[in-house]
Amino acid sequence: MQTEKNLDIQTIPANPEQLRLAFAAFNEASEQLAGVYQELQNQVVQLTRELALANGELHKQLTAKENLSQQLRLLLNALPGGVIALDAQECIEQINPAAIMILGEPLLGLSWPQVMQMRLIPTAITQEWHIPAQLPANMRRIRIENSVTDSLGRKILLINDITEAYAMQEQVRRNQRLTAMGEMAANLAHQLRTPLSTALIYANHLGNNALTPPERQKFAAKTVERLLHLEQLTKDMLRFVKGETVQLEHVSVRDLFADLQQVLEPQMLQDGLKFIIEDHSGTESLVTDRQALCGALINLLENAMQVSSPGGRITLTNRLESSLLAISIHDDGPGIDLALQERLFEPFFTTRPNGTGLGLAIVRGVIQSLGGNIEINSSPAAGTEFTVRLPRTANDRRSVA
Repeated sequence: MQTEKNLDIQTIPANPEQLRLAFAAFNEASEQLAGVYQELQNQVVQLTRELALANGELHKQLTAKENLSQQLRLLLNALPGGVIALDAQECIEQINPAAIMILGEPLLGLSWPQVMQMRLIPTAITQEWHIPAQLPANMRRIRIENSVTDSLGRKILLINDITEAYAMQEQVRRNQRLTAMGEMAANLAHQLRTPLSTALIYANHLGNNALTPPERQKFAAKTVERLLHLEQLTKDMLRFVKGETVQLEHVSVRDLFADLQQVLEPQMLQDGLKFIIEDHSGTESLVTDRQALCGALINLLENAMQVSSPGGRITLTNRLESSLLAISIHDDGPGIDLALQERLFEPFFTTRPNGTGLGLAIVRGVIQSLGGNIEINSSPAAGTEFTVRLPRTANDRRSVA
């Protein structure tokens, strides 16, 4: 059988052209496969290179993220304030050591509203809380601020211990109150000095045996009137200390000028000064604090008296300026240098050896509290003039217009 097959194969005629074409096709297919294989190898090499680069970049990013995470962890641990991270259910999922020191343990996994209810006492100020202690003196005060809730409902709480800062603020407020009390005492001294001096002048007249009974009765009435004025000033100052609201009232400008004349003219006559009053107010009235305004004007008139020499003139006048009433006090004293005029209203600045430096500062504060302003115009040749401008009432403006 094998011999027959061999004979059959040998009997198949061979075609050289076909063999050549078959070998050529085989060689071409081999070359194509070799090219494809080489291209695949090149692609594998390129992909391996790109994969290595990608792995290196991912490794760098991972290292950077680990470094950043470590830095954030160190930062959170070093922060003096407490940091608490809440999940969407307001449960504590992350804290830093400062939060543990402030609020105590345990905290992780607890509900924040329950922690607030059990460990914090609210204060009168929003976002500020007390942390109870065994001794009241050891009670801490904290402030809690919330971050904006993110898209997943999570938020961050920042907790700051403000115990020492709050104590410092209280100390500053106490110092401010002491300063206000000092200014109030200086103001009271200014306001009491002139009526008291006037009352003493009237009282001295009562000792004159040459007085007739009507004159003696007149001086006695004036003395009592000045003493009552002193009593009213004291009541007003006590009202200020208690924080009571000032009651505004309609004050006739004419009556106000008459009171100033009655209080100050006796002292000016005694000092050899001429007191000139020019009242152009007519029926004008102000809605103001009578005692405060009167005290401020007395303060300005006293300053004019102190810089005036015997024989000098002090003028008190007023004028209507549209919506304002201007009250001017002029003296013919030595005047004030322009460089000093800018500092006259500064607290504790004074040009007199025995001055407190509070008089004009208090005057400006009073005038500003009444809705007005004060300015100075002074020169060595023309003396000094202080002008106080106060708002007029609407009815008075219409009547003048």
